[in-house]
Amino acid sequence: QVQLVESGGGLMQSGGSLRLSCVSSSSSFSGFQMGWYRRAPGQARTLVGYITSYSVTTYADSVKGRFTISKDDAKKSVYLHMNSLEPEDTAVYYCNAVWPFDGREYWGQGTQVTVSS
Repeated sequence: QVQLVESGGGLMQSGGSLRLSCVSSSSSFSGFQMGWYRRAPGQARTLVGYITSYSVTTYADSVKGRFTISKDDAKKSVYLHMNSLEPEDTAVYYCNAVWPFDGREYWGQGTQVTVSS
């Protein structure tokens, strides 16, 4: 079982920046595809973006150019750098890990990000 622990959420003003972190318990962290999802109030959980084991990134259209995902394999951590935050970015953000060889998937508990106008 892989445990994922997010941190870094909080309350920000529109236009601000925030960095979320996610630490994995897996010793095979570098082999995982790591992603970030979010669930806005009253809405389904949606993909924010992900980074492959080869550090190739993909982003949802709504965050392209504003959000960046990076990782540090030595620290078993993945990061979500959020810039130019908008009230529409208010959501609970979840870290996700997928083992690409069999599709096993793991989730963090989520961290709240609130952006005020």
